[in-house]
Amino acid sequence: MTENTQRIGRVAGKRVLITGAARGMGRSHAVRLAEEGADLILIDVCGPLPEIEYPLSTPADLAETARLVDKHNRRAITKTVDIRDAAALAAAVADGVAQLGGLDAVVANAGVLTAGTWDTTTPEQWRTVVDVNLIGTWNTCAAALPHLIERGGSIVNISSAAALKGTPLHIPYTASKLGVVGMSKALANELAAQSVRVNTVHPTGVPTGMIPESLFKLLTEARPDLAPLFGNALPVPMVEALDISNAVLYLVSDEARYVTGMEFKVDAGVTLK
Repeated sequence: MTENTQRIGRVAGKRVLITGAARGMGRSHAVRLAEEGADLILIDVCGPLPEIEYPLSTPADLAETARLVDKHNRRAITKTVDIRDAAALAAAVADGVAQLGGLDAVVANAGVLTAGTWDTTTPEQWRTVVDVNLIGTWNTCAAALPHLIERGGSIVNISSAAALKGTPLHIPYTASKLGVVGMSKALANELAAQSVRVNTVHPTGVPTGMIPESLFKLLTEARPDLAPLFGNALPVPMVEALDISNAVLYLVSDEARYVTGMEFKVDAGVTLK
């Protein structure tokens, strides 16, 4: 790789941690950032969770993300970690940072979704979703911040349009994603003096395999009256993972060097309705 090659790209030379990187939006973020010059620490659980009805990622998925990053001549360090385990996550991040020689940004992308009406949602579903989506995102920030605090950087926490709209039938998900917003704004205020920027990204539906089949049944049989709440204003049923990754790229890049505490909607107008 030549010196000129290393300098090409909107995030050239940056070292970025991504959770939930094995597939879906996480893989898309990894590939997009690699295209623009970033080296990556890629983390995923790579296994099932009892309360989640759709299949989660596998070790082969994470290896494929790393292969796609390598195609762009960027480094990819993979770690199989459950982000609910704060100590294991901190150790994995520290090891990855040591291998890359530093850390410039974090994309806390890992998340899970359950579906149910208010009276069928279980305490176990609440615990799993909140532990992954909110506490896991906090664990990711906490694991990364010792490596960012001295020189500044960017934290991008993936929330959801559901958090801003109050989308029903997956209340733990909506609540956890709104919790991510409050946490991120508090961190943005606390870390501004150290030049650490913290922003949230709010996608509408993205075809990543994350949607439980039971949600479609709820919307077609139990509560069809709620289906319009899930419709976008723009004439598309969903957006692509790349659309979200382009927002992530901007927030990681120096183009957003004075952007912090923002709720960045890539929602095709779903929150307008």
